[in-house]
Amino acid sequence: MQTERLKTLAISDSGFIFDPSSGDTFNTNDIGIQIINLLKQGKDFNDIMDQLIEDYEVTENELEADLRDYIQILKNYHMV
Repeated sequence: MQTERLKTLAISDSGFIFDPSSGDTFNTNDIGIQIINLLKQGKDFNDIMDQLIEDYEVTENELEADLRDYIQILKNYHMV
């Protein structure tokens, strides 16, 4: 997964995201920020799954579909 564009994003603590390459802005929640930061660190899908399962009370089955959906949203906005 290409994450170079993610590295240029400006992300506030409140979840406001600014993409300087397009001028677009987005909003996300705390978990979305965590996912983006993990992707920026070069973590893959399984690494992110493991981290989120460790940090939150969620099962692998519950998380997998939501994480895939969130990554698809990032793809739709050409961030990954």
